[in-house]
Formats: sequence, structure tokens, C-alpha cells
Amino acid sequence: MNTLKKLFYVLLLLNLASAQVLAAEISVSLDRNPVSLDESFQIIFTANDTPDGDPDFSPLEQDFELLNQSQSSNMSLINGQLSKSMKWTLNVMAKHPGSLVVPAVRFGADSSQAVSILVPQNADNKSVDSKDDLFLEVQVSPESPYVQSQVLYTARLYRRIDITRAGLSEPELSDAVVEKLGDDSNYNTQINGVNYAVTERKYAIFPQKSGSLTIKPLELTAEVPLNNRPSFGGFFNPQMTKAKKVLSKALTLDVKPVPASFTGQHWLSAEQLELKEQWSGDTQQMKVGEPLTRTLTLLAKGTTVSQLPDLNSGTVDGQLKTYPDQPALQEQKKADGLVAFREEKIAIIPSTAGFYKLPAIEIPWFNSQSQTMEIAKIPETMITVADAAGTLPEPAIPAVQAHKVDVAPLAQPTQQNIWLWISAFLAVGWFATYIRLLILYPPKKPVTAKSEREISLQDCVKKLKKACADNNATAAKEALLAWGRQKYSTHEGISVANLGVIAELSEARLRDEILHLNHVLYGKTTEQWQGKKLFQAFAENKARKKISDGDGDQLEPLYRL
Repeated sequence: MNTLKKLFYVLLLLNLASAQVLAAEISVSLDRNPVSLDESFQIIFTANDTPDGDPDFSPLEQDFELLNQSQSSNMSLINGQLSKSMKWTLNVMAKHPGSLVVPAVRFGADSSQAVSILVPQNADNKSVDSKDDLFLEVQVSPESPYVQSQVLYTARLYRRIDITRAGLSEPELSDAVVEKLGDDSNYNTQINGVNYAVTERKYAIFPQKSGSLTIKPLELTAEVPLNNRPSFGGFFNPQMTKAKKVLSKALTLDVKPVPASFTGQHWLSAEQLELKEQWSGDTQQMKVGEPLTRTLTLLAKGTTVSQLPDLNSGTVDGQLKTYPDQPALQEQKKADGLVAFREEKIAIIPSTAGFYKLPAIEIPWFNSQSQTMEIAKIPETMITVADAAGTLPEPAIPAVQAHKVDVAPLAQPTQQNIWLWISAFLAVGWFATYIRLLILYPPKKPVTAKSEREISLQDCVKKLKKACADNNATAAKEALLAWGRQKYSTHEGISVANLGVIAELSEARLRDEILHLNHVLYGKTTEQWQGKKLFQAFAENKARKKISDGDGDQLEPLYRL
């Protein structure tokens, strides 16, 4: 009986623990921040799984008026994993100005996080005539940017009548890059006691030269209903409309040139910037012939990806062979501007044991928020490379300068000096004989099956490296087959009869290069084969294989702005 009770309590604790682990995560976002007092806005609650219960939105009623709400769900199957998300969208309006807090909302045992929103006091500075049923408002921030810095351009369409077939032009100006940011947002507001529906659209503008740049007025064309109604109702007598055109005002930017205080060679203006590096292994325990991958990443907010500079531009020691991959470039468009991302991977293969130093990486950039120059830096990196047997090199001992001592010459060598010279000569001869014997008859190390396999694999890799360096496709094929038979046929029981078998056992990039080699050897078209990409993919494939055999810990996201 006691055993059954213990089992019951254990199962109960396990259920409680699993429920804690599987608790739904509920995030909160706002479609705009800040908002005016008389403007409606959206609060979006998103759960990554079905929460414990229905939401209780009553805590929001203290500071916000709930206008309406909607709910949606989404399911997706990615790599065999089923994921589900649920979303609740609330249209609300603040009851009073100030720095307000959207409180935490309970979903049964689950809960969201509180978020802040700024609601400034309204200042009705718009001069709206009672006949203004439809008008456009535009604004830029900042009005005096530096060249190639981000400018946020916001267009708002105010309407209190229904419109159809509406079309809005894009902002136009010369010598600038214009990017639309996300989807339009819709809300309601009041101006001088008049209710308006508002559609807001945002752009990021990057002026490419200094001086005065004018953004042409936006143009809205739409069909609006006439006041008079048809004399006969029904389907064949629809509401009559007329075409209407509405223009915004033109805006002028005073673009400043690169400030004289900026001393970097590559001008880069951003609101935030982050530079990081990551290694696929330990830089203090590298081995000759084995690759290590260095990953450099640059994340910048308020700039385009084309403005990000190269990261791997420094020179390294000739004994370190580097194989850079193509950089990965991404751009994300958010409501408050662009976020640009650049990633560079470099496979480093040492050819000689020793101590090496990679130079520091410095990215000068201009902080458009603080209006100052800053430098993102990765300090110089020290690398220690052991030989193939794993023996680390001896640390360098600084040379000590000997002090010169003047000794008066002797008239005649004494008997003691003669015997001293004879002893030294015999010692040198004995030492030379010992070294000669070691060279001719080196001590044999015990050879194991594992060491024989490693030696054989290293010989295959050396042959493959030479064949790729010589662009010899036939030799590269023979070296790959020898390597594959040694690695898979002998020790894993897989028959390696051709290059296709090795390609199927390799990662995507190496597989593609092996299949390309096979096409060059046996295809109908004659093509001059280049072996650099094949050996680079082969080296990186070994590095990734070594990582996949590790503990499998997942790294947390590195970049959050």
C-alpha cells in the first residue's frame, strides 16, 4: 500500500512538472506606441500553444475602453513538428493621457506580461474645415539627417466618408533609397470633435547625397459617393460616385554631409550596431590540418544591408589557410525602421604547429541617435596549434641579450685549457653520434588500429588537398574514393563504389560539389574544373561533423535589438 502511495505521489509530481514545462508562452504587442488620447489602437496577445483557460480582459478596463475584439488560430507542420499559435486582437482607446500600463492578463493558470504605452495629451493643431471629409497628413523624422542615415516618413489618410477604388502614390525624391515598412495600420481618432477613420503607412528613406532634397506631395485618387440618391432603388440603380483627388504637402529634407569628426574609411550611419564572433571549437586546441570555423556577425538597426562593410578584411599568417564562405545578408522591415544583418563564415586550417595571432576587427560607425562616432570591435585572437600527434608547441622564451665581457688575452694556453678543449670536442662528437643514431633508427611507437586509420585518413586528405590545389579532377576523385572506403567501407560496413555514395553521406554543400565533380568527369560538356570549392566544403563538412557529435546544446539567440 505504501508503495502505491509513493507511486501516486511520484506521478502527481511528474504531471505538475510537465504542466509547468508545457505552460503556454503569451506575448503582448502594440500596433503603435505612442498613441493620441482620441485614437484607437490594437493590443495583440499571441500564445504559442493553447493556454490553460479563456482570457480575462477585465483588468484593462481601468485605463482603456474596449471597443471590440477578435480571435484567430494557426497551425503549421515544419520538419514533422506540429506547432500551434493563437491570437487575440483587441481594439481599445485610452481613457486618459499619461504613461499607461497594459496589465498582465490571466489565461487560466497562464499569464501574459505587462507592457507600457505612452498616451500624450492631445493638441488639436490641425485646422480642419467641416467640409474636409478626406485629407492626407505627412511627416518626417528627423528633418535634418546625415547622408545615408534613416529617415522615417509617415503618411496618414483621414476620412469620415466611404471611399472605393482608392490609390495612393509612393513618396518620390531624387538620390534616395525608399523602403516601405510593413503593413498599413488602421485606427479611429477625433479632431475638433469630429470622428475620423485613419489609415497609416510608413516608409524608410535613405538620402544618398547631402543638400536640400524635396519629397514630392503624395496623391490620393478615389471614388466618393454623391449626396444625391437615385430615384429608383435596387440592384440596377447603385449609389452614384465621383472621382476625387487629394494631395499632401511637400516636405524638404536638409541632408548633412559626413561629419569631419568621423575618421573611418567606410561611412556607416545606424541607430544601433552589434558585432560578434563565434567559433566552432577551441582556438587553444587546434591541430594541424583540422579546420575550425569562425563566424562573424554584424547586426545594425536603421541602415540597409548594402551599407554594411566586409568583416573579414584583415590579413592572417601564411601558415593559416582561410576559406571564406559567401556572406549571408538579410533585411528585416519593422514599424520603426530597417534592421540589417550580415554573417560571414571562414574555415581556418593551420598547416604548421605554433602560436598565431588574428588581428583585431574594428568597425567604425556613426550613432545617429547620439550624433557621435563609435567603434565596434573584436579584440585580436590568439590561436594555439598542436601537431598531428596532439603535441602542443613550447611557449617562446624571450631572448636575453648577453653582456659583453672584455677578457685580456693570454700569452700562452695553459695545460688546463688544452684538456678543456679536448673534453669539449669529445662531448660534441658523442652528442652528434647520438643524434645520428636517432635519425637512422628512430624509436618505434606502438601502432593501434585507430592510429593506423587516422594516418590513412590524413594521407587521403593530403592527397585530396593537393589534387584540389592542382585542379586535377581525376586525382581528386581517386583521393575521395580512397577516403570514403577507409572511412565508411572498412569501419562502418558501407560499400563505397562511386562518388555518388560519398555524396549521399555528406552535407548539402559537399554533396553538391562532389556531384559537380562527377558531372565534370563524366558529363558531355568539357569544363575546366576548379578544386577550391570542393576542398573548402570538405573541410567545413568535417568541422560540422565534429560539432554534431558533441553534446547538442542549443545556443540562445545572440542578437536582439
